[in-house]
Amino acid sequence: MFFLLVTIPADAKWSQNGVTIAGGNGVGGATNQLNYPYGLFVDDNQTVVITDCGNNRIVQWKNGDTTNGQVVAGGNGQGNGLDQLYNPTDILIDKETDSLIICDEGNDRVVRWSRLSGTTQGEILIDNINCYGLAMDDQRYLYVSDWENDEVRRYQLGEMNGTLVAGGNGQGDGLNQLNGETYMSVDGQQNVYISDFRNNRIMKWNNGAKEGIVVAGGQGQGITLAQLNHPQGLFVDTLSTLYVADTSNHRVMRWTQGATQGTVFVGGNGLGAGANQFSYPTGLSFDRYGNLYVVDCGNNRVQQFSIE
Repeated sequence: MFFLLVTIPADAKWSQNGVTIAGGNGVGGATNQLNYPYGLFVDDNQTVVITDCGNNRIVQWKNGDTTNGQVVAGGNGQGNGLDQLYNPTDILIDKETDSLIICDEGNDRVVRWSRLSGTTQGEILIDNINCYGLAMDDQRYLYVSDWENDEVRRYQLGEMNGTLVAGGNGQGDGLNQLNGETYMSVDGQQNVYISDFRNNRIMKWNNGAKEGIVVAGGQGQGITLAQLNHPQGLFVDTLSTLYVADTSNHRVMRWTQGATQGTVFVGGNGLGAGANQFSYPTGLSFDRYGNLYVVDCGNNRVQQFSIE
């Protein structure tokens, strides 16, 4: 998740029925289809870029064009060539260089593709990392979750080794450990919020901390308002309110700072393909107006929920 200053009122509400703005035409590789989409990013023009994991490509859907997407990276089959991707899981846009930064999970690398038309291949930014999620702060430091080593590292662009900022103490459920961390969000103080997937919790690691704080979930796997079930997509707003894709509960939750339980603000109506339902929601993001975008992975679509 790129550092995005979105101020969402504490009493905000969203439409309960999502509008499909990408995919939703069954699983497949046509330009109007997706195949296990995972992560997404929304730019200032409400253009959405999506990691179309099963198709080994990144697709871009412009605001208002809900019919067809455009392949902007990969799409040349599964492989490790510079013109290929293999199971991409997360993406962000670096405005400074107008480029896509992609977690190319199957190739254990982070790559960058220019957004200029005519771009046919990317370049490797970080190699030999089993990445899953990406985030960028307002200083343009890049944060990468390393699924294999249960840690998050921070990189200056161009640097290969990075600095450990969370985890790195083996797999586990201690406060200094992570277990299958997926997506992340970073606030203005460089504090990192991490979806600790197998521990069913969201961890906040303050800048420079040696251990994290449980800020959502952590009460075991379950469906009560105090619990999460394999959380993934994550966003933190300027009030430190958390928005979490509670993947295996098929809902998106909102946790205010210091709360011991969250509220379900979209979904939570069982597994399904209705406008008010999800099938394993993964990535999520907001645009600058506060509209919510959710990758509805099992339904191979992206849903937009308008702020009211």
